[in-house]
Amino acid sequence: MWDDCKDFDCKDSKCVCKTVRQIAAAQDEITTPECDVSCKQSIQNLVSPAVTTGNDTIPFILYCKGSCKPFLGSGVLQSVVNNVTEFNCFESPIFRVSKVYKDCCADLELLLPVNGNGQCPGRKKRDVCDYFDGATGLQRTGICIKVDLCDFVAISCLEPVRALPVSDFNVTRAAGRE
Repeated sequence: MWDDCKDFDCKDSKCVCKTVRQIAAAQDEITTPECDVSCKQSIQNLVSPAVTTGNDTIPFILYCKGSCKPFLGSGVLQSVVNNVTEFNCFESPIFRVSKVYKDCCADLELLLPVNGNGQCPGRKKRDVCDYFDGATGLQRTGICIKVDLCDFVAISCLEPVRALPVSDFNVTRAAGRE
């Protein structure tokens, strides 16, 4: 399961590409763990849970080469409030894989940590943990970015979750304007 990326164009180890590819395969299919929370364990929990959970997503954080800092994806969505179009910028270090291509490029969807009201807590985002301050779930945004997985040095997987569907995403509420 972990050594099937010999056809990918990336550096010799390809560990980030391999892992994201396995996450994509596990999410599409909806041992004893070496770590309580790891990518391998999250994939196993999603594919073969001890209890049926309804989880459909393995959220993860990517770390950039050189700086070893978490990668922040961003995107802009429009909303109309009182007949006025507003642009709302969202950024997050948490992703859901949509598709991995043979060249190790991938389409990733931004996930936003949200509280019970659908708002994004942790507005003083100094580090990854600040994004989770007061969060009770992860919201799919429909904002997708294409990345080259060969440009990352590490990946940290969160435990599998049932991400809130894009249809439940209220842009103005998430942006804190409601």
